Amino acid sequence: MTQNTPHQPSRSERLRPAELVGFSGVLAVVVGLVVLMSTRDIMLTVISLGITFIVVLIAVAMFTLNMKPNAAEKTDLDEQNHGS
Repeated sequence: MTQNTPHQPSRSERLRPAELVGFSGVLAVVVGLVVLMSTRDIMLTVISLGITFIVVLIAVAMFTLNMKPNAAEKTDLDEQNHGS
């Protein structure tokens, strides 16, 4: 009889969302600095920073969803689905 133990994600799997949000934040800050240095308008900088953060976050999420799983991930998904 096999035990049905839950999948424990690795450290890199747990930190993956933080990496994506951090990447979006860094790009948003770069765009914000460019806008601030070129216009000197704080409100326009905040608006462009926020829009850039959201757009990059959505784009990265879409690219992540579009990736195909490799053989090890397919095996893990099959084990989770069939309970073995």
